[in-house]
Amino acid sequence: MADKQKASDLFIECLEEEGVEYIFGVPGEENLDFLESLSNSDKIKLVLTRHEQGAGFMAATYGRHTGKTGVCIATLGPGATNFVTAGAYAQLGGMPMMMITGQKPIKKSKQGRFQILDVVDMMGPITKFAHQLAAGDNIPSRVREAFRLAEEEKPGAVHLEFPEDIAEEMTDSRPIPRSVARRPSAEPKAVRMAVQALEEAKSPVLVIGAGANRKMTGRMLHQFIEKTGIPFVTTQMGKGVIDERHPLFLGCAALSAGDFVHRAIEDSDCIVNIGHDVIEKPPFFMKPGGPTVIHVSTKTAEVDPVYFPQIEVIGDIANAIWQIKEDVVPQGKWNFDHMLAYRTAEKDHTASLADDARFPIFPPHLVQQIRDAMPEDGIICLDNGVYKIWFARNYTAYLPNTVLLDNALATMGAGLPSAMMSAMVYPGRKVMAICGDGGFMMNSQEMETAVRLGLNMTVLILRDDAYGMIRWKQANMGFKDWGLTYGNPDFVQYAQSYGAKGHRVESADHLKELLAHCLSTDGVHLIDCPVDYSENDQILNHDIKELSAKL
Repeated sequence: MADKQKASDLFIECLEEEGVEYIFGVPGEENLDFLESLSNSDKIKLVLTRHEQGAGFMAATYGRHTGKTGVCIATLGPGATNFVTAGAYAQLGGMPMMMITGQKPIKKSKQGRFQILDVVDMMGPITKFAHQLAAGDNIPSRVREAFRLAEEEKPGAVHLEFPEDIAEEMTDSRPIPRSVARRPSAEPKAVRMAVQALEEAKSPVLVIGAGANRKMTGRMLHQFIEKTGIPFVTTQMGKGVIDERHPLFLGCAALSAGDFVHRAIEDSDCIVNIGHDVIEKPPFFMKPGGPTVIHVSTKTAEVDPVYFPQIEVIGDIANAIWQIKEDVVPQGKWNFDHMLAYRTAEKDHTASLADDARFPIFPPHLVQQIRDAMPEDGIICLDNGVYKIWFARNYTAYLPNTVLLDNALATMGAGLPSAMMSAMVYPGRKVMAICGDGGFMMNSQEMETAVRLGLNMTVLILRDDAYGMIRWKQANMGFKDWGLTYGNPDFVQYAQSYGAKGHRVESADHLKELLAHCLSTDGVHLIDCPVDYSENDQILNHDIKELSAKL
């Protein structure tokens, strides 16, 4: 037995070998061997949260920022079911994340079926890999395989179930070191076909999606745009790959259709779709006889009634863009004047709205105030609600992963934990969670975690005392305004009860003062900001579509 150790100790050693820094979670009695082993690690820190969902969202956001697998832990039964939303968030959003859940002894249980669910089967459809550890000796290979799959394109969620009796087994197995795996380069003939299609086009355009944000393709894309002069648009999860102050930026596809940016894409006869993910709402709809679409990604295109690209360039995205850039010859016949005119019109329309300093705060004015207050590398983390559309359209992203929004699962409740993780990964940067009152209250208990961790961040709550996104859709569909309003706590007192600093916006000028104060002062700040959503339907569903159609 001299060479043997407890399986839970081996599990922690395997996680250390993978470079794990944090484990987020709410342990239960079935995790106590694991917890004891973790307490002896000098490389991994436990971050205790107030709900498993908060732990999962934090782990997923760690993966989003770093490209390394975020790890979270929960008990069996209700702990595991509370992970489901966070697992789906990571899986759909392309964020590498490992969920570890406990389980009763599998060889001899004395508690009948108490709390027993088939967690592995439950996790199967929403993960890349779900497995029950049935022997201590197998831990190293299962952990290595789970990390490999979590981080391989497209990244996502994995799950390991660790039963109590396996955790206390003795084993002489050792961790398996990480391997080096480089992504393959795009095939030269595919690159040549893409270049020919570009050179034959009259008005090509680039559409930059979530995959481009993951793999830090900004440098190559910037060089490509500088050489060719081809304009670009982004999806919501592609924001920030290239600085949106660039003169060739045409906008972000935040609405489903009919916006200025959609009209600009419709002007194109050749669309280069970079890092596209069918999880996002389509930035354009293909139809027979329409423009040529070039799919540039690490994986072949998932064919859909509205997406069936004619040319696919598959491999490392940055390398593929570099290959295309080296080969392509800019064409004198290319014309982007009409596309750029749409962007000019959109900027003029946005500017006219952003100047409206009414109270409660008008969303376009709010977006502009936050952009003015945030530094170049500041990070905003959006929860889910109608304001997400305003920010996706109007907030100018300067750097990759500085606008964290979820346009995949699009779940409420992730904004606060996402911002907490951002503040932990980048303690020197300004971080702001932007939440509706509905989404904030779904995981507001994590305010205690944020204060306990000593984080520096601001939580901005946009208060309309309703589920505003659904209310907007309700109005748009001609239904009566019913069933979507509620009351709220006094958010200032609520923040103070956790040891955070609470503030309430009283005017547009006051909002500006509060943003400056909170971003320049340490600690956790909460700002209660009343918003005026009364014109959402008119502006987003009517005005924009009518103005862009006239062009």
